[in-house]
Amino acid sequence: MAATLNLDFYSGEDYYSDGDIENELFDIVKNNQNYDEIIAKDTRWPILYHLSPIRQNIINWYPFQENATCLEIGGGCGAITGALCQSLKEVKVVELSKRRSQINLERHKHFDNLEIIVGNLNDITFNQKFDYITLNGVLEYAGSFTQTKEPYKDFLKQIKHYLKPDGKLIIAIENRYGLKYFAGAKEDHTAEVFDGITGYLNTDKVRTFGKKELETLLTQSGYPNQTFYYPHPDYKMPMEIYSETWLPSKETLLQAAPNFDNTRYALFDESEAFKGLIQNDQYEFFANSFLVICGE
Repeated sequence: MAATLNLDFYSGEDYYSDGDIENELFDIVKNNQNYDEIIAKDTRWPILYHLSPIRQNIINWYPFQENATCLEIGGGCGAITGALCQSLKEVKVVELSKRRSQINLERHKHFDNLEIIVGNLNDITFNQKFDYITLNGVLEYAGSFTQTKEPYKDFLKQIKHYLKPDGKLIIAIENRYGLKYFAGAKEDHTAEVFDGITGYLNTDKVRTFGKKELETLLTQSGYPNQTFYYPHPDYKMPMEIYSETWLPSKETLLQAAPNFDNTRYALFDESEAFKGLIQNDQYEFFANSFLVICGE
């Protein structure tokens, strides 16, 4: 037995891509090249983003229940798929891109508990409900792929149908008020300075949320039970993960968040700014990213 690729719902077009570099990524995983050596030599962001083992830090610590099932929505090139397969009885991945799905399959083909489904979630039907659903860098794009008046709420309501009554939705997303954005980092999705802080004035296709906004959105979408975690420096490359009951102290040296995919300004020393915010109990508002475990 081995991992499988399901093309029953594939439209024939990839709607999300990093371009030709994905062909290079496919060759790297197909030839079983050493990822660490590749990353050390190749400074391009897609190489680091898709291949770095640090990506798995967002989820590899989580105490999943035994014999559980998971739906990973937006699996990409499989940065965290392997960690899910190691921890769970069954993993189904939904991914818009056939090429990305092929990369994911090639690097995780040895897992017999993995099925990768290519297509738009809106077109796919499932004959089961899951113990866990993950949205790792996915919720912010609901405005692009859910064509309703309230796409973020409707997307969350839709996927709730796939979750068991006692199941958990796991969301990783940037905080629009993360300190790095005040300090000069560009918004991750629009590459505009201060774009999230000022409310995404020029787009309705992508957005992130502040903590209060995200709490309200989740509650109104049917997920009132929420536990927040704070990956640092962000959820993409997390080196530390704080929680509501274990926050950094003012003596904690929180490093500034790098922007690997864009040049950025450095308007002030983020490490020093975090000390004052922590002293004033404002870390949770200004954390760069959220990881939320939520359910009924």
